[in-house]
Amino acid sequence: MTRTGSADRPRPIDHRPAATATACPGRRRRTTGALAAAAALLPVLLAASACGGPADAAAAGRSELTVMTWAPSGTGSADRPGMTALAEAIGREINGKGGLDGRRLRVLTCNEQNTADGVAACARQAIDAHVVAVIGSYSQYGTDFMPALERAGIPYLGGYGISSPEFSSPLSYPVAGGSPALIAGSGRQLVEAGCKTVSLIRPDTRAGDTLVNYLNGALKPAGVRLTDVPAPEKSNDYSDYARRAIGDDRAGNCVISALGSEPTSNLLDPYRRLAPKHTQLASVIGSFQQSVVDSTGGDAGPLRGAFATGWYPAESSKVWDALRYTARTHGTGDALIDVADPGVQTTWVAYEVFRQAAARADHGKPLSSRTLRAVLDGGEPIETGGATPPLSWGLTNMLPSADSPRLVNTSVTFQQVQGGRLVEQRPGFVDVRWVLAGGKPPA
Repeated sequence: MTRTGSADRPRPIDHRPAATATACPGRRRRTTGALAAAAALLPVLLAASACGGPADAAAAGRSELTVMTWAPSGTGSADRPGMTALAEAIGREINGKGGLDGRRLRVLTCNEQNTADGVAACARQAIDAHVVAVIGSYSQYGTDFMPALERAGIPYLGGYGISSPEFSSPLSYPVAGGSPALIAGSGRQLVEAGCKTVSLIRPDTRAGDTLVNYLNGALKPAGVRLTDVPAPEKSNDYSDYARRAIGDDRAGNCVISALGSEPTSNLLDPYRRLAPKHTQLASVIGSFQQSVVDSTGGDAGPLRGAFATGWYPAESSKVWDALRYTARTHGTGDALIDVADPGVQTTWVAYEVFRQAAARADHGKPLSSRTLRAVLDGGEPIETGGATPPLSWGLTNMLPSADSPRLVNTSVTFQQVQGGRLVEQRPGFVDVRWVLAGGKPPA
């Protein structure tokens, strides 16, 4: 799973089945007064299960490391239950192999409910449990959780990248380039495809407004004209927006959907009915993925031949073999871990970074949030087994941008639907740093 270059770096996890699995089972927790009271009244039970809240955190001492992963569940289109399920599976696998440097990894998970109050409650639980880090999580409410983590000194490692503080907070360590990198990459993918005009169907929100600037930065140097089509975040009928985007349906016309997974699925039906013959459809991973291709008819559906820009290699890549093994062997039956989901992939990458960073820390001292941050801030690149370029949060690696100074991974992948599967359209990574920094294309 990991390629390393020095003897003091961790060796890859042995992915053979373990005799026992000791991490917490895949259940969701909510921070409520009742739960806190129960934790205070039942410390013995919680210590025995090792799945409790803050009550048993202090007692763990040097024998275990506590981390948290949060994501919404039971809320609708924003749900990412596979992220927390994978975190628990990783914990079971690591503990079955002896833990990290002999210390048990205690993985807490939290349903942030896709609300500001929900993620604030998760952050409070993380702080009370003295977690070393919040890892591989999803929330659009960065302004509500990031200040709390900053005050507690807790790093946020590998968030999904849909809130501005994830790319500006000094305690955030993003592993992907978020929506800016995806939309800039999509623009460059369509430039290479020969598009002359590009219509962007995007949310009619402040976040959607920023996408226009990044996309235009990718298209303008090639002389490609951009048409902005703002649309509701949620709608059962996107017919008018699809019609406006397709326009005259002439050769060289291209359409990008950046609405998110459920709205993009709703857009595809009117797009199919309009049956454009010359327009090239494109999107970004997260707005559609393999499950959407399957549900809309595969190679016989409207996504046939569609371009997609992603943060990571296609799900069919061997890069994800270890992830597939962990999900299959250490996942539980009560939660689906979709290996093609970019949230699941982000969680995998984030835990790999954490595992390596923990192994690099000073073994004479217990790993803490402070020592973990010191390793991450040190600037030594961390390999992710090919899922991303080597990651480093040193000052020279950060994006020269006032808006996103913590953004270090500016690379994307180009994919395409062929034979009903999302596969590589172009091998390797494409760096769009120049677009995100407002520069000119490389010579």
